[in-house]
Amino acid sequence: MNIYKLTKIVVAIIGLISVVLFFITLGQTQTIDSSVTGIFIFLSYVVLFAAIIAVLYFVFRNLFKHKDELKQTLITIGLFLGIVLIAFIFADSTEVKLKDGIVIGSGYSKAISTGLNTFYILAIASVGTLVFSNFKKFKK
Repeated sequence: MNIYKLTKIVVAIIGLISVVLFFITLGQTQTIDSSVTGIFIFLSYVVLFAAIIAVLYFVFRNLFKHKDELKQTLITIGLFLGIVLIAFIFADSTEVKLKDGIVIGSGYSKAISTGLNTFYILAIASVGTLVFSNFKKFKK
């Protein structure tokens, strides 16, 4: 049995469990009991954990099967970390006082500024790439 058939069976079983729990919830006359809510929360954590494990498994399995894709992925991650480092270097770390008197510390301010700078750099690179590729097509 291949992994695709196994995945389809697991998805079908989880779907049936969720349908049964849905109808149990609809059958409640008053409010949702805390035990039913707990079941739903537990089930959502299980499904989320299973989805994360499945995604990570297939991503790493495919990366290690194809060495050229692994190299390209590592280069891309390195470029992204370089952009984050540049954004961190140029980030502002001054304390900010909000209207309601709360003070944002220099560490949080540096982290927020780093995130914004990273976004700006990636947005400019994205728009520049689109303009360059369209200009190149137009030039032909």
